[in-house]
Amino acid sequence: MTSGAKTIKRRRKTQRPHAMWGLLRRRSPSGFSPSSTAEEVTAGIDGSGLVALITGASSGIGAETCRVLVMRGVHVVMGVRNLSAGACVRDEILKQVPSAKIDILNLDLSSMSSVRRFAENFKALNLPLNILINNAGVCFVPFKLSEDGIELHFATNHIGHFLLTDLLIEKMKVTAIESGKEGRVVMVASIKDEKTDLYKDMTFNYIFLFSLARFLAYGQSKLANILHSNLLSSHLKEQDAKVIVNSLHPGAVATNILHHWCPLYGAIRAIGKYFVKGVEQGAATVCYVALHPQVAGVTGKYFSDCNITELKSHALDRDLAKRLWDFSLSLIPTGRKLFPRRHKTMWGLLRRRSPSGFSPSSTGEEVTAGVDGSGLVAVVPPVGLVLKHAEFSRCGECTL
Repeated sequence: MTSGAKTIKRRRKTQRPHAMWGLLRRRSPSGFSPSSTAEEVTAGIDGSGLVALITGASSGIGAETCRVLVMRGVHVVMGVRNLSAGACVRDEILKQVPSAKIDILNLDLSSMSSVRRFAENFKALNLPLNILINNAGVCFVPFKLSEDGIELHFATNHIGHFLLTDLLIEKMKVTAIESGKEGRVVMVASIKDEKTDLYKDMTFNYIFLFSLARFLAYGQSKLANILHSNLLSSHLKEQDAKVIVNSLHPGAVATNILHHWCPLYGAIRAIGKYFVKGVEQGAATVCYVALHPQVAGVTGKYFSDCNITELKSHALDRDLAKRLWDFSLSLIPTGRKLFPRRHKTMWGLLRRRSPSGFSPSSTGEEVTAGVDGSGLVAVVPPVGLVLKHAEFSRCGECTL
């Protein structure tokens, strides 16, 4: 039995994980709190007649979202990379909800060809599409390029969902018109309150190597989700489309998404469950934004704990969002490999001027072009011991 299926099975025994969030039953504009569960925030809602597509539905938040939506009568299509894991989750849900309508389709978001096949397979089902939940993601995986030559976090978390949404958004607009029901696109992002300078203006303030490089790659992909959500919302409003788009932070959740990052992941998760949300609570904001009547007509917002949360300026930067959009579109037509000789990240977008004339996307070859080092001797310490100062990374004045 897969981890996602085991989680669904445990739901039959207990509806609330052991966590500190149970202490936080404070009132909020929505009436819900960090300790609210997905079942609680959707209580009394009838989703009959709605069709929702959920990526990453074979484990964690995605599996719980699938379970709760089918409880409310929603027909769910699971987009999963592992079909057997998806089948296990579906079987466990059917034990709880025998009348559940669930379809499973293969989807590898790191592959543009897989995303295109998935979209065609979904259309072949001849179903409407009311709700698209872009939930799947990878987190802190070792550096690797996708089959399209893009860094894996960015390829999976952003480009895959960007392409999928692009392929299905017309279907959603038509469904909204024909059904008279507002469509909803839900982007599962992260970076609560943007309380970090790591992503400010999409630049490094420090060079983080080894495991921290994974943190940065994950962070930029999640910020891309928010920027994408905001600009897509604006485009749809300009078209007067009856589809809303919102992004959200599910909270710190005890799932298996971090298993790539730490060899002590199992022990940390066992201890952490007392301090972080369980999937029942992690899926709450996802289900709230996807289904709750209070969200009707609300678009271009960022939710946390089932409430609208203000974003910092860099996540609201429309110019940056437009550059990201154009950059993403440039990758889609042919699936060509991007920057085959350099680390594939969004820093290629940032060719801004600096006192030295170089930028965060400049390479070692570029900054030394035309320099004659003949006769010089250099002693190079181990990488990672000295590359710490922000200005060093920008080829500006170094104060090491």
